[in-house]
Amino acid sequence: MTAADGRTCIFSPAGLSALRNFANRATLFTFDLDGTLTPIIDDPSGTRISVDVRERMVRLCSLADVAILTGRAREDARSRLGFDPRFIVGNHGAEGIPGQEERERVYAGLCRNWEDQLRVLLPGSPRSGIVIENKGVSLSAHYRKAPRRSAARREILQAVQQITPRPREVPGKCVENILPADALHKGEALLRIMALAGSDRAVFVGDDETDEDVFRMRNDRILGIRVGDGLSGQAAFFLSDQKKIARLLDEILEAL
Repeated sequence: MTAADGRTCIFSPAGLSALRNFANRATLFTFDLDGTLTPIIDDPSGTRISVDVRERMVRLCSLADVAILTGRAREDARSRLGFDPRFIVGNHGAEGIPGQEERERVYAGLCRNWEDQLRVLLPGSPRSGIVIENKGVSLSAHYRKAPRRSAARREILQAVQQITPRPREVPGKCVENILPADALHKGEALLRIMALAGSDRAVFVGDDETDEDVFRMRNDRILGIRVGDGLSGQAAFFLSDQKKIARLLDEILEAL
């Protein structure tokens, strides 16, 4: 099965062959969290990994190196896993890379400054359904609960254009992510942890716009799988539905 944009379903004969030929116990298996290992829900504070997925991830961690590369703050992500990956990298790649601690302290100061500016620029945000979340080294402006999502997103983008110093802004699913301009993106972060793990190859599974920073590198050492067949993207392979993540983990475990 091939999508209109040329991507191949990972469960097709060609997809499974590519996965089995690529994956081994020296591979770094890397996953986004929300929308990948867990479904996206209206209240992100309620996110938990299902028993079926958690059991498979525990087994995978016993066989190979595993990393979580998420937009959540690192400790927030850790509290929701129920398994112990070798790496947890938070804030879209900006948090949790060994050796980056001083840079993270600088980013935390930037984010406090930006948050103060946005509170002034978006004074009616609670009423409009906009929620500003300070995740330590990045901010997220959520508008999933806004009654008029398009208007809320425009309001956020107009405010972000006015804050200083200018951040890097990355859209997500009903969220605008606000990051330091020089922060590592997910692709750069993945290459860093591959080097730290001594892995010459990685499988990366993700569903969101920030995950495209991995896929668009088109790195032969990274097998990319995009969750969702209705979304065009740079990954070579796709998984049609988040509900099929347990099956994908079964295929990975079988390949090992």
